[in-house]
Amino acid sequence: MCLALPAKIVEMTGGDNAIVSLEGVKKEISLALVAGAGVGDYVLVHVGYALNTISPEEAEKTLALMAEMEAAQ
Repeated sequence: MCLALPAKIVEMTGGDNAIVSLEGVKKEISLALVAGAGVGDYVLVHVGYALNTISPEEAEKTLALMAEMEAAQ
């Protein structure tokens, strides 16, 4: 099973790469698999690659569920 995390694109770094932020942690990822993604978009990230774009609402729901699971532990 894989887990892709929603992250917000905060900077384009050239080519197919971008910096995303998740809970304040920033990481450079590849956007090669996602056409048209840009700063402000949310993407699902797995192993350094954006797999798909998602709506801000869906990203917030997923992040809230993850926070609930962490709090329950």
